Amino acid sequence: MSVPTATTPSPARELAVPALSLVVLVGTTGAGKSTFARRHFAATEVLSSDTCRGLVADDEDDQSATADAFAVLEFIAGRRLAGGRLTVVDATNVQASSRRSLVQLAREHDVLPVAVVLDVPEAVCAQRNLARGNRQFGPHVLRRQRADLRRSLKGLRREGFRTVHVLSGVEEVDAATVVRTRLHNDLRHLSGGFDVVGDVHGCREELESLLTRLGYGLRRDDGGRPVDAVAPEGRRAVFVGDLVDRGPDTPGVLRLVRGMVASGAALCVPGNHEAKLLRALRGRDVQVTHGLAESLAQLAAEPPQFRAEVEEFLDGLVSHYVLDGGRLVVAHAGLPERFHGRASARVRDVCLYGQTTGESDEFGLPVRHAWAQEYRGRATVVYGHTPVPVPEWVNGTLCVDTGCVFGGNLTALRHPEREVVSVPALRVHHAPARTFPANEALGGTRVDGGTAAGPAAVRDPDVLDVDDVLGRRVVETADHGRITVREENAAAALEVVSRFAVDPRWLLHLPPTTAPVATSAHPDFLEHPDEAFTAFRAEGVSGVLCEEKHMGSRALVLVCADEEAARARFGATGGELGAVWTRTGRSFFDAERTQTLLAELRGAVEAAGLFGELSTRWLLLDAELLPWSAKAMPLLREQYASVGAAAGASAPFAVDVLERAAARGADVDDLLQRSRSRAANSAAFTAAYRRYVWPTQGLDGVHLAPFAVLAGDGRTFADQPHAWHLDVADRLVRVAPERLRTTRRLLVDTTDPDSTQAATRWWLEATGAGGEGMVVKPAAGRVRTPRGLVQPALKVRGREYLRLVYGPDYLEPGNLVRLRERTLGRKRSLALREYALGLEGLARAARSEPLWRVHECVVAVLALESEPVDPRL
Repeated sequence: MSVPTATTPSPARELAVPALSLVVLVGTTGAGKSTFARRHFAATEVLSSDTCRGLVADDEDDQSATADAFAVLEFIAGRRLAGGRLTVVDATNVQASSRRSLVQLAREHDVLPVAVVLDVPEAVCAQRNLARGNRQFGPHVLRRQRADLRRSLKGLRREGFRTVHVLSGVEEVDAATVVRTRLHNDLRHLSGGFDVVGDVHGCREELESLLTRLGYGLRRDDGGRPVDAVAPEGRRAVFVGDLVDRGPDTPGVLRLVRGMVASGAALCVPGNHEAKLLRALRGRDVQVTHGLAESLAQLAAEPPQFRAEVEEFLDGLVSHYVLDGGRLVVAHAGLPERFHGRASARVRDVCLYGQTTGESDEFGLPVRHAWAQEYRGRATVVYGHTPVPVPEWVNGTLCVDTGCVFGGNLTALRHPEREVVSVPALRVHHAPARTFPANEALGGTRVDGGTAAGPAAVRDPDVLDVDDVLGRRVVETADHGRITVREENAAAALEVVSRFAVDPRWLLHLPPTTAPVATSAHPDFLEHPDEAFTAFRAEGVSGVLCEEKHMGSRALVLVCADEEAARARFGATGGELGAVWTRTGRSFFDAERTQTLLAELRGAVEAAGLFGELSTRWLLLDAELLPWSAKAMPLLREQYASVGAAAGASAPFAVDVLERAAARGADVDDLLQRSRSRAANSAAFTAAYRRYVWPTQGLDGVHLAPFAVLAGDGRTFADQPHAWHLDVADRLVRVAPERLRTTRRLLVDTTDPDSTQAATRWWLEATGAGGEGMVVKPAAGRVRTPRGLVQPALKVRGREYLRLVYGPDYLEPGNLVRLRERTLGRKRSLALREYALGLEGLARAARSEPLWRVHECVVAVLALESEPVDPRL
């Protein structure tokens, strides 16, 4: 083998570094560690001990600050590793004692520690140090570091480093390249459909039946044994482990699953039974219990080559998989979020055995820690290990071990459809330690001869915890990415929800704010339809729907088909049919009036045939409740009426006095004109608010104008065109015209001047007759462009209505000039974020996700309302 020389370049070495790891550079001072780090890693990934000395002592060469510097370094490294970021430690690290805390840090965060040793000749290092004026170490320091390095080389793996790269000489260091590798469990790049299969335990016939039902085509060898399966297009099976033990054909199951994994039709993670079988096959001392005897006996009848292949297959199984962009995690015994995508002995143990309390139940089996009850992760976690009679969703997790080997069922989850597919066990193959109900095909009897057990008690996923909404929050949405909620805003929102809101089980949604159009260039108008049409045309939206803007209060109405539907879906036990709440979550009426109104609405929905047509037992409607005074009477009295009364009393008197002064020849023309204008403005202001006030008694005089169907059983309606929503609303109005009001609308083509001019005339006529204005929405409903989500609506308020917002005199030239300088950026951003949160919350509710997941979005909408945005917009 040739030895590299100055004229023979050293061959390049690729250093494999896991994408999530703690990389520890090891080398004497002057070995080139900092240069190596700059060449191969981002500056933010590298933590230098010298830099940390500078941070704590203002001097990178102050060796007395070393302890404090490493405390800072390890703290920052810990925060980076907790966040899932690769971290590089640039220090000499030539002593085992200095490396020990770094290896421990990697273990604490369940990442792989990697050592990269720069073994550079002592003479080269000494020469480099001489060239650095701040590194005038005595030669004894370098000799000591060199001796420590030589002692360390053989022991790095024993210290806990999973990967060790030793670069010998300057040429090898310079030629090296770093290649970041995926962890074996990181399959986020695999997307499409997955069929996650529960614990098989040697039940080959049932597995064949389940795969066939899922659409897989079995391949058999010459002896007729299944050895592989062809997956349906775009799908792949994932086995949660425990393929072996207890059942009648462990070899047959292994032969089939191993073939599917080899062909790419399946993935498989190990279960605790595979781990124990592997140790037994390797001659380890294990207890032959829990069905292991059957597996060993069955495998003993197989050829030695097959047993060797089984051993190799089991040895290669990875603890868990993260799939589908991080949206799906599969682990045999489940996995808390902090372990997702991590690699350590601890993670593997949790994947195989789960977490236990340290106690045993009456059957001598370990009591499992209820990790799923506490799960708050983003990914769906599918697992097995502990058999359940019926799969149950708990906080985004699902156990698919339904006890096939005990006479239950073999179950698979179809992801992302969330469809559960099961086939019954053909017989009771093994008697369980604790009683387990057999499937109906076997008579539904217990193995011990007792009566059939009912479904497992449904664990309550709707327990809310303040930690779910307090503090700085980041909510992941499908339509607008990650949305941040400030800590102080979250606290304010929680107070409102906890003190004033309706029962949280009803509170599935809060509506987003609506952004106004850009300030109009038309004289005497602050807002005008032209700006709405221009804005949507610029987004490539040609079809918009202009909807009448009712001057009422935004109302969310949740109505159930009957009391049983309310009980089954929302846990209502007092005969309630739903709830009616404001845009801040407060109930509009007392309980009696609320249920009276809901009974009327339930009748209307039933008469219109919507429950059956939409295949739902409940509906959430977006609406306006009229009159405005039904909710806002205190505001009207204290703010609007008092302003109108004061102006109405003083302005005419001032005009009268000035007119008499002018008659005497006093020069008061300008003042008189301003006073007359103010008198007219105050009269217009009073007329504006009085249009939205009429007497009500109980529910007499109260009307509801529904304009959108938000959600029902298993679906949302965000992608339906707005015309569909209003047509549904009209059907309700036709069967209950005394209570419900229609919403007038006009379909507009933003690219057709005749169409936009007709819409402007329609708006002018409506607002001239006292209407509030209109809301312009993309006709198609939810719209996305390459730039992102399009505004769901822009409001165009009438000239007279805006007096209530900006004051009686807002149209005075000086005031109008000032108001034209208003900025809308924050309001538009707020509207988009609240819209995306609303869509996300509705989608979670329709999927029957845990209530805390829905409330994460609901409370976030309310929290965003505390942002510093001009409330008049």
